[in-house]
Amino acid sequence: MFQSNPIEFSTVDPQRQPQALAAIRDLLGRNQLGLDGDIQLFVVALAGANIVGCAGLAWRTIKCVAVDEAWRGDNLSVRLLGEIQHIAMERGQAHLFLFTRPYNLDRFRQSGFWPLVQVDEAAVLMENTPVGISRYCAGLEKLRKPGNRIGSIVMNANPFTLGHRYLAEQAAARCDWLHLFVVREDASFFPFEERWEMVRQGVAHLPNVIVHPGSDYLISRATFPGYFLKESGLIDKTWSAMDLMIFRDYVAPALGVTHRFVGNEPFCAVTREYNQAMRYWLEVHRHHSAASIQVVELPRKCHAAGREISASEVRALLKSQQMARIREIVPDSTFSHLQRHYALDMA
Repeated sequence: MFQSNPIEFSTVDPQRQPQALAAIRDLLGRNQLGLDGDIQLFVVALAGANIVGCAGLAWRTIKCVAVDEAWRGDNLSVRLLGEIQHIAMERGQAHLFLFTRPYNLDRFRQSGFWPLVQVDEAAVLMENTPVGISRYCAGLEKLRKPGNRIGSIVMNANPFTLGHRYLAEQAAARCDWLHLFVVREDASFFPFEERWEMVRQGVAHLPNVIVHPGSDYLISRATFPGYFLKESGLIDKTWSAMDLMIFRDYVAPALGVTHRFVGNEPFCAVTREYNQAMRYWLEVHRHHSAASIQVVELPRKCHAAGREISASEVRALLKSQQMARIREIVPDSTFSHLQRHYALDMA
């Protein structure tokens, strides 16, 4: 253990301090870790002018925690986590998550983090409260409805199209009740509040549909860390597994969900692989005591010419202000929103 210099803590803005970021990248590399691009700030431990430890914060997620080998055994990672949690609290982010390798579980338990879900020996998700998921599920249970077939859909709706409405209509017709979750994170073209309103208005005619705002427990591919998983394929598989295990173990039991509906995916390879993973993690895999959930894949609604409707097509048409073509593939409520907020801005 190296202690010739007292440790001081400082913050680093990755966008404005390139030299410090280079030193952080080097420290992470020596720990066989990469650097995720969505980190908003780092807390670094300084021994003199040298960075000997770091911890990054990306919204509510702590990432890229590393300590120089000479300083291990000095509880430096615990102190780093304490510093970054204090900063997050000042920014109004009291509820935090942390992704790490399973062999780090004990180390992060000492810093007040509890395991939520683990995927083999690849990764574990932890949160800084022992009651976070139970509080969330208690809120969901208040919206539980009776029935033998309780369906669910998770959608981004970026934006809400006639294809999304068709999926909701087909699923609702097959269920006693349908719970529709709108992904909350704002890595999309349209911010959450706009997507939420477009979905809410777009399914208002369906009396057995409950629209839920997404939560931090619906893990986004955009924010899932890849810094300790070297292969992109492993990143996608681990993200899918965690997201679906949380849904099966916690969300579905709280609402009594028996079926999950999804549209077929002809365009995006990542989404197509996620749909395939859904069948394994929700229907086949045996873990804990959670009941299996039947996955129902439905064909997408198509244009008159036979091509499947997609939200990416709407975004492309919006950039070139082809409003007449957009009108053909979105509900009136979505079209009104796009006209009101985007047509003049982008003309």
